[in-house]
Amino acid sequence: MSTNSRLLSRRSFGRLAVAGAAAAGGAMTLGACAPGGGKPTSGTPLRIMAINHVWSQAVKRRLGEFEDLVGRRVSMTLLTADQLSSSYNVKLNASGTDVDVMMVRALQEQLLFAHNDWLVDLTDRVEGDREFAWQDFQEAPREASASAGRVLSVPVVTERPVLYYRKDLVAGLGGVPRTLDALMSAALEAADRGRGRYGFVGRGQRSGAVSQWSSFLYSHGGDFVVDGASGIGSRQAIAAYEYYGRLLGRTGPPGATNMSLEQAMPIFAQGKAAFYIDADAIYSSFLDPEVATQQVRESVGFAPFPAGPAGARPHNIPSWSLGINKFSLLRDDAWQFIRWAAGVAQSRKLQAEGIPGARASVWEDPQTLEKFPPELAQAMRTNAGRGLGYDRPRVLQVGRARDIIGRPLVAAVLGEPVRPVARDAHAEFTDFLVRDNRHKES
Repeated sequence: MSTNSRLLSRRSFGRLAVAGAAAAGGAMTLGACAPGGGKPTSGTPLRIMAINHVWSQAVKRRLGEFEDLVGRRVSMTLLTADQLSSSYNVKLNASGTDVDVMMVRALQEQLLFAHNDWLVDLTDRVEGDREFAWQDFQEAPREASASAGRVLSVPVVTERPVLYYRKDLVAGLGGVPRTLDALMSAALEAADRGRGRYGFVGRGQRSGAVSQWSSFLYSHGGDFVVDGASGIGSRQAIAAYEYYGRLLGRTGPPGATNMSLEQAMPIFAQGKAAFYIDADAIYSSFLDPEVATQQVRESVGFAPFPAGPAGARPHNIPSWSLGINKFSLLRDDAWQFIRWAAGVAQSRKLQAEGIPGARASVWEDPQTLEKFPPELAQAMRTNAGRGLGYDRPRVLQVGRARDIIGRPLVAAVLGEPVRPVARDAHAEFTDFLVRDNRHKES
């Protein structure tokens, strides 16, 4: 297996985490008939489509338990993200009934699915089921699961940014940075780019960097959208662009504007950078002898996102969630599956295996954190308590929005003047939001 393949495998392992199982008694009825009529037979399987990662793999191994619970066979298809998106596009545009439970990204496609009325409204179910305990889900991911006031999905995988650092280096750099100013000073001091030693590494690719840059934006007091209008031309956003551009452009590796996670992560894993900020779910890469050097494995540290002018405001997002196809013929059983798979018991079991979930009570249980390095577990809990539930603008055309927002970011990393680029991007994003809102209303 190539190094890149191992990295992708580890990325999938870390990102893809969990939720769990509660008893199925007392669940509310959703109705077994599709809007167009017709009833399934007893032999009709409950069909689940999911991303191929550790959460779905772990749940698939346990499906016998759920089949015994509901007395129905379950068919679970695991696909890549691109395959999943393509399949949803075909099936949902055709009002297909051949998928019941859908694994979706609340921050990527859910708003579009909501606009097209492709997801069952789960509000009454999650809020009316005391045993399911909807309020037990962390606040930020829980709020991100709703669109236009309707709960359309249940989070099963969460993710936050974490500051990865080298313990063998920070003592000589003023200690672990607790603020963005301290991170900048330490990274500048640690960098010796002529010798291939970097102070900081992170994502710099135009669209791909936006989600990680979001925490820098929030911590500078900015946001993507402010009072319904573009916020990327504000003084706070410009300060966040300039800060990140200086941090990565002056202390990071050459070619940073071409780096997504797959290119940035190996640089830290191979001991070439003192600091790295990215998803906490990829932590296992730096403990893996096939990916990280011995020096990194022995010295990697984990810290909460540093505080900026507006404090420490990282994201705490639902990476993947479960929803029900509006055209499903098995909505009752589909809800039972979500209730089982995202319940307290299953969440506790899976998080105890090192898969970060979405329930607050599970995060408060020390036994569920034993697989995580203690310093990482504390950083994850701290970031979750401060976190916002989105790492990109909540719009229909997410990809286009990220592309616009990423343009000033690239300029900043390249050392170009940020203000004129941000001004143009702000104007373009303003027009984009007008068009996007019109699409929502159409």
